[in-house]
Amino acid sequence: MKRMNLGTSDLSVPEIGLGCMRMAGMTKNDARAMIDKSMELGIDFFDHADIYGKGEAEKAFASAIEPSLREKMILQSKCGIRDGFFDFSKEHIISSVEGSLKRLNTEYLDVLLLHRPDALMEPEEVAEAFTKLENDGKVRHFGVSNHNPMQMELLQETVDQELIVNQVQLSLMQTVMIDHGLNVNMENSSAVNRDGEIIEYSRLNNISLQAWSPFQHGMIEGAFVGNSDFPEINEKLQQVASRYGVTDSAIAIAWILRHPAGIQPIVGTMNKQRLEDIAKASEVKLTREEWYELYRAAGNDLP
Repeated sequence: MKRMNLGTSDLSVPEIGLGCMRMAGMTKNDARAMIDKSMELGIDFFDHADIYGKGEAEKAFASAIEPSLREKMILQSKCGIRDGFFDFSKEHIISSVEGSLKRLNTEYLDVLLLHRPDALMEPEEVAEAFTKLENDGKVRHFGVSNHNPMQMELLQETVDQELIVNQVQLSLMQTVMIDHGLNVNMENSSAVNRDGEIIEYSRLNNISLQAWSPFQHGMIEGAFVGNSDFPEINEKLQQVASRYGVTDSAIAIAWILRHPAGIQPIVGTMNKQRLEDIAKASEVKLTREEWYELYRAAGNDLP
């Protein structure tokens, strides 16, 4: 498994991470088997959030490992989503982190992300929370999720810590971040700038992007890989997969890895064999022609 640094930090992570949302409800043995397989594959980065299974995903993860294993892995969690509203208050950020630390049975998070933008955010409160968490040794690195460039600029103006990550939705069939950059000065729906150039901003500012739901189409409307509703993209995925001797899922991830922004896909499978198949994407570098073939097969027209 190839590795990358998050942002400008010295935090080395695998170029594919394991999302642990579906770990809620797993038995201790099943969760441990999944963690062991992930570590065996070189995927020692585990993505959590306080809302995953209402905290049960973090508990299931912690119950499956002994404390000595903690130092061999990188733990990321997210906060800010509450029941019916978003909350970036100093009080909530700190209490959320303390809750995650307790559930994960660890003294610190390697990375904390603010999960979704809070319209009532006071940057000074976030700055105070981050500084306290860093000074107390509870969080080592910070970032955001689902934020646009101006929201990040507003935060970074006040927050002393460098924001090293933005976790956003991206898949071969959810490409709004890419579409408008290919349809500049065009009068079509793909030309609409829906995010403020997240990719370009991240590249210019050395911020790592993480791709959540890399197998989903639409806003989490279901998986497209192996879905008979999408014959063209699946036929193309299988054609390319056969050239490299990997699965269609690996090619869907290799498509994201091929982008020069250095995007880290976060995959949420809890199937050991599927994770092993996906991990082979790290060994594949698609050609420019293959990348565009897949993009077009996903239903995108080039201008």
